[in-house]
Amino acid sequence: MSTPAQQATSALQAQLASGALAGNWTLDPARSTVTLRSKSMWGLAPVKGAFRQVSGRGTVSPTGEVSGRIEVGAASIDTGLAKRDNHLRSADFFLSDKYPVITFDLDRITVAGDGVTVAGTLTVRERSQPLSFLATAAVAGDGEVVLDGAVQVNRADFGLTWNQLGMASSHNTISIHAVFTRG
Repeated sequence: MSTPAQQATSALQAQLASGALAGNWTLDPARSTVTLRSKSMWGLAPVKGAFRQVSGRGTVSPTGEVSGRIEVGAASIDTGLAKRDNHLRSADFFLSDKYPVITFDLDRITVAGDGVTVAGTLTVRERSQPLSFLATAAVAGDGEVVLDGAVQVNRADFGLTWNQLGMASSHNTISIHAVFTRG
């Protein structure tokens, strides 16, 4: 007996292969979220935040190849603490005045097992790194695709090396809930 995740993956794979999902897709910013989790205070205090500005688009070819881009407003980080948010926007971290957008350029999605492997390039402060992560993806309703995933990143790979007295972890988790609609 297959799990709901396996059934959703099989349905997605069939629709990609048949060309049923071919066309242009737009990320719905009202129903999509990009969040960040880290630890500060020597790993004792979790820090959670959400980027309040997110946009994106994607294309599915008639043969099922997927490409696209998600853009996140660097200055839109919201951790619930204004002083910390301002510090994250500063030169110590995102330098959002000079680099206002964080991007993920999707190269491909490969259907496998209970989900998909998402592969592309993450760019922060003009530093790009290849990135691959597991996600779940499903066709929901009429003309809607939902993608959920999380990936570990080392912020030092993007030049975000501030770490006064070892207070801030370099290892962070970025989670995405992306809802795409046709158009």
